[in-house]
Amino acid sequence: MSVTYKHPLVLSNHSTDPSKINASIIWLHGLGADGYDFEPVVTQLLRLAHFSNTRFVLPHAPEMPVTLNGGYIMPAWYDIYGERPITKEDEAGIKDSAHYISQLIQHEINHGVAANRIVLAGFSQGGAIALHTALRFPQTLAGVLALSTYLPLQSQLALEASPANAHTPILMAHGIDDDVISLEMSQSARNLLLRHQYPVIWREYDMAHALCLQEIDDIQHFLQQVLP
Repeated sequence: MSVTYKHPLVLSNHSTDPSKINASIIWLHGLGADGYDFEPVVTQLLRLAHFSNTRFVLPHAPEMPVTLNGGYIMPAWYDIYGERPITKEDEAGIKDSAHYISQLIQHEINHGVAANRIVLAGFSQGGAIALHTALRFPQTLAGVLALSTYLPLQSQLALEASPANAHTPILMAHGIDDDVISLEMSQSARNLLLRHQYPVIWREYDMAHALCLQEIDDIQHFLQQVLP
């Protein structure tokens, strides 16, 4: 199925000369949302001096029918067939979105931001695409934020993983009361990544399928570490 990707929302400090941008964070929203979903968090981060030379790219997922939701058309990075998304997966859709996000990374590189100054971030379904894409990208990235999410197409990782990102820091964060993507499924993804010797930082929070203030603080600290 052919899908259309809208132009992403791009945010930066308005007082910064565009030529001074030296870092980019590409942040993917979850199922049914859009790039504006994380605008409040990004706006908060942009108030900090540390991110004055950082560009945030917030892409919008294409509209498509989602099987889990009765074929209802909504923003989605790929189709979901059941409550446990790793049981049956939309491989073509996952790879199409990963290809699009890889193009966004390359766009940042073409505009003067080094690959190792680019972070991929994502929440829920967007986090799955962020993980999938980052682990396969052929140039070393600064880090990955995988929030309330899981690892798709796990059986293909060993064959497709890029050595360039074998040591890229990954922050995985999850709510212990998440009833959309279970804590167990996220922990399973974490354990697989650890077995492959990826440097995973794990955080759990007393929350459901959401973000909390402590998590935002941890995200800020992680970004300041990987984008010094």
